[in-house]
Amino acid sequence: MALRLFLDSADPHAWQQWLPSGLFHGVTTNPTLLCRAAQTCSLDNLAALSATALSHGIAELHLQAWGPSPAEMLGCAEQLAALAPGRIAVKLPVTRQGAAVGRELGRRGIPVTFTACYEVHQVLVAAALGATYIAPYLGRINDQGRDGMAEVIAMQRCLEGVGSSVRLLAASLRQPGELSELAGAGLNTFTISPELAAELFSSGATTAASAQFELDAQS
Repeated sequence: MALRLFLDSADPHAWQQWLPSGLFHGVTTNPTLLCRAAQTCSLDNLAALSATALSHGIAELHLQAWGPSPAEMLGCAEQLAALAPGRIAVKLPVTRQGAAVGRELGRRGIPVTFTACYEVHQVLVAAALGATYIAPYLGRINDQGRDGMAEVIAMQRCLEGVGSSVRLLAASLRQPGELSELAGAGLNTFTISPELAAELFSSGATTAASAQFELDAQS
């Protein structure tokens, strides 16, 4: 499967900066990112934000459903998916409620991204339910004093072992080296912050070489 990069941001200014580059397959958001971007987590606002994000030509936008009960979460998920059928993946926490909602969405042909994955065995839930993605939080696993890199790689091996088509969407990456190491271990789907995206182009040697090219072109 081909590499897919997602921009992990609910900030339209970041979208404007990065999405025209063509680097990103899509955008991932959640209520926490909306809060950080001073955006209201409401269906009306998400409809407007979705139109803005998709106008940049991305293939997918991941929006997280919410609700205190399965019925309410399912209703929210259906409304989110209807904003752009075929281009919206609905994010759900990998909980019993999220799994119940994900099963129903799958029956209706709506792509599902399970999120907030912290344990290797949780990827089996996504595999059993035929989800499109499951997103482990590498950085946050490390914050718990665990070896997040080893555990995320074990998740990938687990999916490969059962022959699952679920994409492991690595999230909470904090430095370019983590992305490179995971790619070397077979992962091909990542969501990264605008700050980490900028670091992908941060190389003093490359900057110096580019400047020299410009000088030599004028000589």
